[in-house]
Amino acid sequence: MRLTDAQKEQFETDGYLVVDNVLPPALLDRIRGEYATLLDGLYDDWERQGRVPPASGDFFDKLLQSYAAGCDWFQPMDISLPGDQVAADTPFHFGPAVFDMVTAPGLLDVVEDLIGPEITSNPIQHVRMKPPATGLRDSEARAHIMATDWHQDRAVALEEGDQTQMVTVWLAITDATLDNGCLQVIPGRPQMYPHCQKRQTAIADGCLDLSQAKPLPVKAGGAVIFHPLTPHASRDNVSDRFRWSFDVRYNVTGQPTGRSHFPEFVARSATLPVLDDWHDWRDLWVDARARLAGQAHIPIHRWSSDAPACA
Repeated sequence: MRLTDAQKEQFETDGYLVVDNVLPPALLDRIRGEYATLLDGLYDDWERQGRVPPASGDFFDKLLQSYAAGCDWFQPMDISLPGDQVAADTPFHFGPAVFDMVTAPGLLDVVEDLIGPEITSNPIQHVRMKPPATGLRDSEARAHIMATDWHQDRAVALEEGDQTQMVTVWLAITDATLDNGCLQVIPGRPQMYPHCQKRQTAIADGCLDLSQAKPLPVKAGGAVIFHPLTPHASRDNVSDRFRWSFDVRYNVTGQPTGRSHFPEFVARSATLPVLDDWHDWRDLWVDARARLAGQAHIPIHRWSSDAPACA
């Protein structure tokens, strides 16, 4: 899959693209199957512990039952270590289907058209499974569960990555609609705005003209691609079903990732060895977990709530 000149021009001007059919249907099915197996194992353990009722319904029904019971499925399903303290047994998920997603040839073709052929898989990456908002606890504030505050991806990485050529690719595993919490952007590539600690790390009040917000629905298998300075957020999920996506990032090989304590790998290159085995990808994260466990927490954001813009 290659971008047209018009698409590349739109990205340069508006800071985002919506591209359909980036992931083939067979790969989507494998990703869903891989996660269904993962959830079955988690749910069986919780049921043996008496924490959840006997399993009923489909994958998303079990997710919702687990959430209602206070069982954390996010970190065991995430394709990253957490941004807070790392322990020797912190769970995560790195499997063959997700690796094939991150290295999918059609996806890397699109990335190559935007940043060139030397492509590193950036370690700032997550799974997102947003339950219906009506079932959320009043105290819920996590970005992977509820609506995401307005932010810029460059601002939620460390300063070392401020000059890095990078793109974020938001991949829809289920249809992303106006009702279930699709992404929205404010077109353009402005300067970096100050960010504050709100529910999440978010652009300071008064910086954005929210009347310019543009929602970006996309079908399963499609992608929203945006520049690291493009302001974006996700809407509330007001439907009765989950919305499932991944956000992954890519940067020009050799440039800082903005989260150097987490592992990167070369995904495409004409001159360098490319990582092509999902076991090796998983092992990079296993090694990082062992290295970081017990060490002092390494902040992943640069902003503090006492900054002048946050007063």
